[in-house]
Amino acid sequence: MGKIHNLEQNGSNQNLQVDQKTAQQYQDAVKHLQEFREGQGWSKYHNLKDLALSLSLESSEVLEIFQWQAEDIPLTEQKRIHLEEELADVLTYTFFMCDQLNLDPVKLVEAKTKINNRRSWDV
Repeated sequence: MGKIHNLEQNGSNQNLQVDQKTAQQYQDAVKHLQEFREGQGWSKYHNLKDLALSLSLESSEVLEIFQWQAEDIPLTEQKRIHLEEELADVLTYTFFMCDQLNLDPVKLVEAKTKINNRRSWDV
């Protein structure tokens, strides 16, 4: 497992939670996802472990689009559409996980970017 970083200096991560600063568009999207999930009766399957498994599987589907394709070949229109659909699935499971943890994904990414800006990698 990689090094774990506190995303906030005080280690509380309270500023990463959904609050009045969280984009309304994200909150609306999560509400629609929750309504869809409830309508399908899937709530019992949406624990963090199963969401993480589903996120991994959908990420693999993103990777599969590029399997055996040279990196200098642009995506066909069909593959681009497929990629967009799989990215939507990845984001959906990410949003479900963030919702369960009461985390704002934009704040989460911003906090991690601040950490990465202080790091260096040998390339």
